[in-house]
Amino acid sequence: MTHFDIKKGWFGKIEGDNLGMIMEEVFGSVKKEGEVMVSSYGAMARIEARIVSKSVIDVSTTNIEDIKSLSDADILNSKRKLNEFLEKATGFDAKARMKRAQQKAKKGEL
Repeated sequence: MTHFDIKKGWFGKIEGDNLGMIMEEVFGSVKKEGEVMVSSYGAMARIEARIVSKSVIDVSTTNIEDIKSLSDADILNSKRKLNEFLEKATGFDAKARMKRAQQKAKKGEL
Protein backbone atom coordinates (compact mmCIF):
# COMPACT_ATOMS: atom_id res chain seq x y z
CA MET A 1 0.00 0.00 0.00
CA THR A 2 1.09 3.53 -0.72
CA HIS A 3 0.63 6.25 1.89
CA PHE A 4 -0.95 9.51 0.74
CA ASP A 5 -1.20 12.60 2.91
CA ILE A 6 -4.68 14.00 3.49
CA LYS A 7 -5.01 17.77 3.24
CA LYS A 8 -5.46 19.49 6.59
CA GLY A 9 -9.17 19.83 7.36
CA TRP A 10 -10.12 17.35 4.56
CA PHE A 11 -10.73 14.29 6.79
CA GLY A 12 -14.39 15.21 7.38
CA LYS A 13 -15.05 14.70 3.67
CA ILE A 14 -13.89 11.06 3.76
CA GLU A 15 -14.68 9.85 7.29
CA GLY A 16 -17.40 7.31 7.98
CA ASP A 17 -19.06 6.05 4.80
CA ASN A 18 -17.86 9.01 2.73
CA LEU A 19 -14.73 7.28 1.38
CA GLY A 20 -16.87 4.42 0.09
CA MET A 21 -19.30 6.87 -1.50
CA ILE A 22 -16.42 8.61 -3.29
CA MET A 23 -15.12 5.26 -4.57
CA GLU A 24 -18.57 4.31 -5.82
CA GLU A 25 -18.99 7.70 -7.50
CA VAL A 26 -15.62 7.49 -9.28
CA PHE A 27 -15.31 3.76 -10.02
CA GLY A 28 -18.98 2.72 -10.14
CA SER A 29 -18.85 0.13 -7.37
CA VAL A 30 -17.43 -0.46 -3.91
CA LYS A 31 -17.50 -3.13 -1.21
CA LYS A 32 -16.16 -3.10 2.33
CA GLU A 33 -13.75 -5.78 3.53
CA GLY A 34 -13.10 -5.03 7.18
CA GLU A 35 -11.46 -1.59 7.30
CA VAL A 36 -10.64 -1.63 3.58
CA MET A 37 -12.83 -0.23 0.81
CA VAL A 38 -12.44 -2.26 -2.40
CA SER A 39 -13.35 -1.49 -6.01
CA SER A 40 -12.14 -2.12 -9.56
CA TYR A 41 -12.07 -0.14 -12.78
CA GLY A 42 -10.64 -0.63 -16.28
CA ALA A 43 -7.01 -1.72 -16.05
CA MET A 44 -7.22 -2.06 -12.27
CA ALA A 45 -8.58 -5.43 -11.15
CA ARG A 46 -8.48 -4.33 -7.51
CA ILE A 47 -8.32 -0.92 -5.86
CA GLU A 48 -7.99 -0.88 -2.07
CA ALA A 49 -8.29 2.21 0.12
CA ARG A 50 -7.95 2.42 3.89
CA ILE A 51 -7.94 5.43 6.18
CA VAL A 52 -4.92 5.19 8.47
CA SER A 53 -5.43 8.44 10.38
CA LYS A 54 -6.88 11.92 9.94
CA SER A 55 -3.82 12.80 7.88
CA VAL A 56 -2.98 9.57 5.97
CA ILE A 57 -4.80 7.23 3.59
CA ASP A 58 -3.39 4.00 2.13
CA VAL A 59 -4.24 3.08 -1.46
CA SER A 60 -3.07 0.14 -3.52
CA THR A 61 -3.98 -1.13 -6.97
CA THR A 62 -3.56 -4.44 -8.76
CA ASN A 63 -3.71 -4.45 -12.54
CA ILE A 64 -5.69 -6.98 -14.56
CA GLU A 65 -3.65 -9.98 -15.70
CA ASP A 66 -4.09 -9.37 -19.42
CA ILE A 67 -3.35 -5.63 -19.44
CA LYS A 68 -1.98 -5.82 -23.00
CA SER A 69 -5.51 -6.58 -24.18
CA LEU A 70 -6.53 -3.01 -23.30
CA SER A 71 -6.05 -0.02 -25.58
CA ASP A 72 -3.78 2.85 -24.58
CA ALA A 73 -6.92 4.99 -24.21
CA ASP A 74 -8.45 2.50 -21.75
CA ILE A 75 -5.25 2.40 -19.69
CA LEU A 76 -5.02 6.21 -19.69
CA ASN A 77 -8.68 6.46 -18.65
CA SER A 78 -7.99 4.09 -15.72
CA LYS A 79 -5.08 6.30 -14.61
CA ARG A 80 -7.27 9.41 -14.86
CA LYS A 81 -9.97 7.77 -12.73
CA LEU A 82 -7.40 6.80 -10.09
CA ASN A 83 -6.09 10.38 -10.01
CA GLU A 84 -9.67 11.69 -9.74
CA PHE A 85 -10.28 9.39 -6.78
CA LEU A 86 -7.01 10.33 -5.06
CA GLU A 87 -7.77 14.03 -5.44
CA LYS A 88 -11.26 13.60 -3.94
CA ALA A 89 -9.90 11.41 -1.12
CA THR A 90 -6.82 13.49 -0.21
CA GLY A 91 -7.68 17.04 -1.28
CA PHE A 92 -4.41 17.20 -3.24
CA ASP A 93 -4.17 17.08 -7.05
CA ALA A 94 -1.56 14.90 -8.79
CA LYS A 95 0.99 17.72 -8.97
CA ALA A 96 0.68 18.48 -5.24
CA ARG A 97 0.90 14.75 -4.33
CA MET A 98 4.08 14.39 -6.41
CA LYS A 99 5.63 17.50 -4.83
CA ARG A 100 4.86 16.20 -1.30
CA ALA A 101 6.37 12.80 -2.17
CA GLN A 102 9.53 14.46 -3.51
CA GLN A 103 9.88 16.52 -0.33
CA LYS A 104 9.51 13.40 1.81
CA ALA A 105 12.07 11.55 -0.31
CA LYS A 106 14.58 14.37 0.19
CA LYS A 107 14.05 14.13 3.94
CA GLY A 108 14.44 10.35 3.82
CA GLU A 109 10.85 9.76 4.99
CA LEU A 110 9.84 7.45 2.15
